[in-house]
Amino acid sequence: MDVRHYADIESFLAAAGGFLAAREAEHNLIYGIAATLREAPDQYTEAPYLATVVDGTAVVAAAIQTPPFRLVLSEVGDPSAVTALAADTVDRAMPGVLGPVGVVEAFVGARTAAGGAAGAPTMSERIYRLTAVRPPRPVGGTRRLATPADRDLVRWWLDGFMREALGEADPAEVAGMTDRWIAGRGRTLHLWEDGDPVSLCGIGGPTPNGIRIGPVYTPPGSRGRGYASALVAALSQAALDAGRRFCFLFTDAANPTSNHIYQEIGYEHVRDVVVYEFERG
Repeated sequence: MDVRHYADIESFLAAAGGFLAAREAEHNLIYGIAATLREAPDQYTEAPYLATVVDGTAVVAAAIQTPPFRLVLSEVGDPSAVTALAADTVDRAMPGVLGPVGVVEAFVGARTAAGGAAGAPTMSERIYRLTAVRPPRPVGGTRRLATPADRDLVRWWLDGFMREALGEADPAEVAGMTDRWIAGRGRTLHLWEDGDPVSLCGIGGPTPNGIRIGPVYTPPGSRGRGYASALVAALSQAALDAGRRFCFLFTDAANPTSNHIYQEIGYEHVRDVVVYEFERG
């Protein structure tokens, strides 16, 4: 096994593109990070970690990290690739790792055995893929693009999303997220408005044939009325109408409500992924 590093996102995608495209849904997050590195590299202050594992001439794994965020692992074509990546990153600073169930656990075990910090699971997620929208029940209101005038509302709702998803929200991180979404560089944020805004949904992170939906957030007082379903369905249909073959999204595996509503509008479960956080010294 040979771990190869890349100086820029174009050379990484040139090497890993065929491997990643074979399981496009499973790799939609890696593609999304790659798109941000291409379209808005100033969002990151340090050089990314871009690596593949090659067996002979065949790519059997890929990994990407944009400090200070987690390492993201691909599917693997050979279990030995996990050990190779663990050894290659054992001295690299990273708060955690995200990737396919089974792959991440093996990576954390191998990295710990090589002298790295121990890790523990903090979140389980599910990847969904949609190829055709099943229209949800009609609700009042319409979709519109979020504008700079919505910045305070968007910041408030993204804070709520982060607190519900992760249990906490860093104000500086939320402010940065807000500015990036409002700026619309490679991504757009949409609101469902029924008199007043009642739900939020983002879309971005393109893959060769698809695009990712999320985050999705409806404040507690507006839940249970179908607004999120209507907004996600409308954005998904618009993406398909624009020529995308797929839409992807992530859900919290422990949230039965979100998993149900997305399946109702046509999203199909593809893969489970897990997040591990490393102990800090």
